[in-house]
Amino acid sequence: MIEKYLNKIHNCDCLELMKKLPDNCVDLVLTDPPYFNGPNRADFYGKNRYMKSEHWDIPKLEHYNEMIRVSKNQIIFGINYFEFSNKTKGRLVWDKKNDTSTFSNCEIASCSIIKSVKIYRYLWNGMLQQNMKNKEKRVHPTQKPVALGEWILNLYSTKDDIVLDCFAGSGSFLVACERLGRKWLGCEISEEYCRIANERIKAEQAQGKLSL
Repeated sequence: MIEKYLNKIHNCDCLELMKKLPDNCVDLVLTDPPYFNGPNRADFYGKNRYMKSEHWDIPKLEHYNEMIRVSKNQIIFGINYFEFSNKTKGRLVWDKKNDTSTFSNCEIASCSIIKSVKIYRYLWNGMLQQNMKNKEKRVHPTQKPVALGEWILNLYSTKDDIVLDCFAGSGSFLVACERLGRKWLGCEISEEYCRIANERIKAEQAQGKLSL
């Protein structure tokens, strides 16, 4: 039943998609939900730097319950903002190496697979990135580096696993899935970010064909 949803970004509220999926059909939920509400959330990161969106709503408990229902394991960023995320003991910490930033110096995800804490250090500070030779264009206010997704997937998934990103944004985690041979499905409520994510995934697929 899940096959018809695979390798697609679905432009809808992720609840709509997850309610169509059977129990435990996804190996891993890897996602980065919005951390706070507000129609002009992008303004917080600087005018005209990112597009505005009317879809910045903190997920409700129902979203989290559906993630648990449809998947075997979950890695969810923003646990310092979401009380319901604290049910799992494992933690993944992304150290952005930006100690001078006025924003968070790191980001934290809950991880249902472990009970320990793992740290990944990857520079992500304005124009500075760890891999300047293959610099990623930043188009989303909370965009994650593809390398972060690769690190997580290499640790906590295997080839041909099915990965669900409920809040795909610009598609970084889905690009990582493509790169590492994971099956995936994504959900993004913003039509414009769906377009951007699809463009990034197509570029990755084209690059993969060139390397064959």
